Amino acid sequence: MQARHFDFWPKGVPRQLALPETTLYYNLEVSAARYPNKNAISYYGASMTYAELKNQAEQLAGYLQQDCGVKKGDRVILDMQNSPQFVIAYYAILRADAVVVPVNPMNLTEELKHYVSDSGARVAICGQELFPRVGPLMGQGIDKIIIANYAEYVADASDANLPEFVRMPTQNPNIPGVAMWRDALAARRTPAPAQSKPDDMCAMPYTSGTTGKPKGCIHTHRTLMATASLYGVWSGGTPEDSSLAVVPFFHITGMQVLMNAPIFIGSKMVIMTRWDRELAAQLIAKEKVTAWTNIPTMVIDMLGSPNVHHFDFSSLRTIGGGGAAMPEAVAKRLFELTGLKYIEGYGLTETAAPTHSNPTDNPKRQCLGVPIINTESYVVNPDTLEEMPQGEVGEIISHGPQVFKGYWNNPEATKSSFVQFKGKAFFRTGDLGRVDDEGYFFIVDRLKRMINASGYKVWPAEVELMMFAHPAVQEACVIAAQDAHRGETVKAVVVLKDASKGKVNEQQIIDWCKENMAAYKYPRIVEFADVLPKTATGKVQWRLLQEKEQAKA
Repeated sequence: MQARHFDFWPKGVPRQLALPETTLYYNLEVSAARYPNKNAISYYGASMTYAELKNQAEQLAGYLQQDCGVKKGDRVILDMQNSPQFVIAYYAILRADAVVVPVNPMNLTEELKHYVSDSGARVAICGQELFPRVGPLMGQGIDKIIIANYAEYVADASDANLPEFVRMPTQNPNIPGVAMWRDALAARRTPAPAQSKPDDMCAMPYTSGTTGKPKGCIHTHRTLMATASLYGVWSGGTPEDSSLAVVPFFHITGMQVLMNAPIFIGSKMVIMTRWDRELAAQLIAKEKVTAWTNIPTMVIDMLGSPNVHHFDFSSLRTIGGGGAAMPEAVAKRLFELTGLKYIEGYGLTETAAPTHSNPTDNPKRQCLGVPIINTESYVVNPDTLEEMPQGEVGEIISHGPQVFKGYWNNPEATKSSFVQFKGKAFFRTGDLGRVDDEGYFFIVDRLKRMINASGYKVWPAEVELMMFAHPAVQEACVIAAQDAHRGETVKAVVVLKDASKGKVNEQQIIDWCKENMAAYKYPRIVEFADVLPKTATGKVQWRLLQEKEQAKA
C-alpha cells in the first residue's frame, strides 16, 4: 500500500533526501553569510536584513548567557506573538545552546505556571502586553524576564491600522530581575562559542493537553531541521519567495513552515502579529507575497470581506494549510478568485508539522495528502495494530526524521505513543483516517471523537464539512447530545453568515441536512451561536462545546 502514492509524486521532488548534519541556528548563519543585505523580515512597513537578524540574535544570546545565567540545555520560556522579536529571541536561545519553550500567548498566569514548573525554566522572554501574566511568576520558578515591545520594530507606531498592543509605547516596570529588550541588546554582549550538536534538544513545544495537562514534546536540532529543510524542497521554495507569516510562531506549523523553513531557504517573512483580513490582503499585494500558509478559518474570513473582489492576489504562487479540512465549497470559491488550488497538509506537534502534504501539482480536497520525503505512514487497527485494508478506517501511524524524541519527564506517555511496526518505531497520532486507492490519506476524526447514534458511528468532521456547503452556514461544530432513544444524537452549533441572520432558522438547517446526509448522520439539533470558541491558532475548540453539552445532561 505504501508505494501507491509515488505515482502522483510531485515532479522533480526526490523520494529520499540527505538531511543537514548541522544545528538549526547554523541555518541563520548560512543565510546571513549568503544574503547579508537581503530582507529577512518585513513587519508593518519596516524591514530587517539577514545580517541584522543574526547580529541581534547573537547580542541577545550573549545577554542570556552573561546576564541571565543561561547555560547549555537550560529551558527558556518564549511567550510572544508573531513579531521580529519572536524570531530574534528564538534564534538567540538556540545560539545560547539553550532550549526554546514556546507557549501560547493566550495562556493566563495560572496556566503558565505549569509550563514553568514542568520545564524547569528560570528565564522568560515575553511581549510587553503579556508581562502582567508572566510577571507574577517572578520568584515562583522564574528569576529573569526580558520584555519586548513590538512598537520598537514597526515603521510607524502611530498607524491606526495596527493592533493597539503593537502601538503601545515602551513601559519599563522597573522591577529587579526584569530587563527591557532594547537594554538587553544595547549591552552588546558576545556569546560564548556554540556547543550544540544536531542531536541536542533545541525546542520543547507543548501539546494542547486535551486529555490532561499539556506535555512537553522533545525536539532536537535534527528533528526540526528535517521539516525545515524538507518543506522547501517539497514546495519548490526559493530565496525569492516571501511568506505571509500570520499563523502563530509558537504553534508548530508557524514555527516550522513560516519561520524555520524561510530562514533555511533565505526567503522573506512578512510578519503579522494579529490576523486582519483587510490588512492581510494589503500586505499580500504590497509585499508581493508568494506563499500564504493559513488555517481554513482565515480563508473563510477573507472570502467574507465585502472587498474581496478588489484584492490583488496575483503574486501568490501557493495557498495552503492544515489544522482542519478545507470545506469544498470554500476551496471552490478560493479557486475561482485566485486560480490556485488549496494545498492541504497534516502534522502534529510531535511530528514537527508536516508528515503529509498534497502534491502541489495533483492535490485533493479535504485530504491530508501523501507522506512527504523520508516519511512513512500507515493506517492500522488501533487495537491489534494490523494494517487496515484500503478504504477502511484506522489509526494513522508515522515514522520519519521529524518525529519527536518523546515527552518531557513522562516516560509512560512516551512509551504508549510509539509502536513497533515493520521493524521500526512508529508514532501513534491518535487520528483516525483511511487511505484511498491512489495512496492519499484522509482524516476521519480524532480517535475518541465519535458519536454513537443508535449503533451507527458518526464522524463529526465529516458532517461539518458537508454543512459548509449550505449557503447560510459560516461555520459549524458538530458534537454529541444525549438522546433517550438513540443514546447519542448529532447536534450542530452553527454560526450563520451575516446576510442570513434573522432569515434562516434552525429547522431549515436541519431540513437541509436531512436532504443532504444519511438518515443516521444529519443533525437532529441545531443551535445558533455568534462565534465558535477557538484556540490561538484558529482551531475550533469542539471539546469545550462538548463539555458544555454534557453538563446539561
